[in-house]
Amino acid sequence: MQSFQFAGVQCSLLSSAAMMAGLALALTGTPAEAETEKAIFAGGCFWCVEEAFDKIDGVQETISGYSGGHTKNPTYEQVGREGTGHAEAVEVTFDNDKVSYKDLLYVFWRNIDPFVANRQFCDEGESYRSALFPLNDQQQELAEASKADIAQRFDQPIVTEITSAGPFYPAEDYHQNYHNTNPIRYTFYKNACGRPERLKQIWGDEAMPHEVPHAAS
Repeated sequence: MQSFQFAGVQCSLLSSAAMMAGLALALTGTPAEAETEKAIFAGGCFWCVEEAFDKIDGVQETISGYSGGHTKNPTYEQVGREGTGHAEAVEVTFDNDKVSYKDLLYVFWRNIDPFVANRQFCDEGESYRSALFPLNDQQQELAEASKADIAQRFDQPIVTEITSAGPFYPAEDYHQNYHNTNPIRYTFYKNACGRPERLKQIWGDEAMPHEVPHAAS
């Protein structure tokens, strides 16, 4: 094992990653920052999509909003009237050291009905369509591969769209973290809408996962 002197302290060189983290801590007084990435998913009601990703270790933040449309700074009322082209969507910030985009795709599919267009469960309209909005070429490639895998599994058309992401507009404050700020109303809505029941019909024991299996990575 190699060693070196840094600021008068004997240090062990265990690995290049450990050395870099140690140098960052010594020079700045704070740990090295984790590598984060963003992704955008649309799966019907953004309250439910936000809850789905909040369960996953490595997800740092979820923001409900609107994506895939042509109107700048749309409001909830405008999107609901189906005049903006946007889908209710969630922007997910995640730690790449703990969870990958491929992992998040696994979670996404098992929280939607991929067989219906412009609808998810009891919610109908273009704004409730299921969609993936890749933010770079790698996400685009992984999204397309995952859709092909799902189509092969079920042997029927998958209507979930894959569209390059345009601007993402955060929704109004009262929509954010709704499953925690309004748990009774949220749970009543989700169950009355038939979301859990339909997901279990499609995905069985894989529906609404709380973690990602190693096989998904």
